[in-house]
Amino acid sequence: RTANHHPANTRPRAADRTPSTPRPPMEGSKLVGCTVRDVPASEFITVYAAHLKRLGNVEIPKWVDYAKTGTFKELAPYDPDWFFIRMAAIARRI
Repeated sequence: RTANHHPANTRPRAADRTPSTPRPPMEGSKLVGCTVRDVPASEFITVYAAHLKRLGNVEIPKWVDYAKTGTFKELAPYDPDWFFIRMAAIARRI
């Protein structure tokens, strides 16, 4: 354990929790919040990418069909919805 660990602290550390394990409520708190980090990443990204595509508010750049996702890649992604998936993954990170 780290030097900040105190025996009276009953909340599990982030490293001890799996992403699907809900956070316990804080002491004295009546409302329990839910954040993006409480949902499994693959599940959130898939659902949010479909939501972004369904809304139709995002203007897809013309270069999307030709863009590579990294300098080490030779081809563009095979999935036609890769741009929505990338947007959802970035939205989850911020």
